[in-house]
Amino acid sequence: MPDPTPSKPHVTITYCTGCNWLLRAGWMAQELLQSFPDDLAGVTLVPGDMGGVFEIKAETTIIWERKRDGGFPDAKELKKRLRDVIAPERDLGHLDRDTRG
Repeated sequence: MPDPTPSKPHVTITYCTGCNWLLRAGWMAQELLQSFPDDLAGVTLVPGDMGGVFEIKAETTIIWERKRDGGFPDAKELKKRLRDVIAPERDLGHLDRDTRG
C-alpha cells in the first residue's frame, strides 16, 4: 500500500571548494533547517568543482545559482524562494512583511 503522506523535499547545496565556500554553505543549511524543521527531509552539502559553483536545489528545482542570480542570497531571500517551491501557502511571519517605511 502506498504511503499516504507525501515525502518531504531534500535540499542540496553545492559549493566551490577552491573558493572556500563551505562555511557559507553550512550557514545557509543551518538557516533552512532552522526555518523549515518539519518541512525538509534534510540538507546535504556537496563539494563542487572549481569554477565558482554555488547552487541550491530543492530536489530538481534550482532555488539559487550564484552566476545566474548574481552572487549569494541573503537568508530572507533564500527562505522565501524555498518556501515558494515547497510550501507556497506557508506564511514566513516577519520575513513576509514589508519592513520598508
